[in-house]
Amino acid sequence: MTVATQRVADHLRRAILGGAIAPGERVRQEDVAQQLGASRLPVREALQMLAAEGLVEHEPNKGARVPWLSMHEVDVMYRMREQLEPLALGESLPLLAPTDLVRLDEIQDEIESGVDVERFLTLDREFHLRTYSACAIDQLTTTVTRLWNSTQYYRRAFMQITGPSRRWVVNAEHRLLIDAVERRDEVDAGRLLAGHIRRTRIELLRHPEVFEKNVTR
Repeated sequence: MTVATQRVADHLRRAILGGAIAPGERVRQEDVAQQLGASRLPVREALQMLAAEGLVEHEPNKGARVPWLSMHEVDVMYRMREQLEPLALGESLPLLAPTDLVRLDEIQDEIESGVDVERFLTLDREFHLRTYSACAIDQLTTTVTRLWNSTQYYRRAFMQITGPSRRWVVNAEHRLLIDAVERRDEVDAGRLLAGHIRRTRIELLRHPEVFEKNVTR
């Protein structure tokens, strides 16, 4: 991978995960190349990387776009997360370092300080992916990360819908999860995590407006 390819991939990844490029929007090679002062080749290679990460999809004769998911697709992806993430956590749990546990507390302290939605999404992603970081099964961690990437837009919508008044639930669940992780209790941690993901899934399904297509596909 060239430096130029990595630079383009990093730029597009931040834009998609940050919501600057929304589901359904096309990512045109020529526009990205002009914006970043790059040639077409690194842009094309970057888009291939992002497709593997679940952030864009390619359509014949149409180019790349950020996938728009239906309510059913998101429901299935969250059900996958309910099964796969406790498994990843169980694989990771015995191997997490003391520094990982310290960082989990630091992240949660910052979340509880009253951050905005975008900062919360960044911290929440780091919180959960760090708990899986010692999992040595690459196929599992790759799939989990891809599912996180694909559902980022819908997590943002969930947090905007529920608002600060419901943040206490997330905080309580995170604290219980930290306690289970610190005890290296795979059973408790897995159950807490599955319930944490399930709650978000059920809440999202109560808001079909999140899945309405409001951009040109």
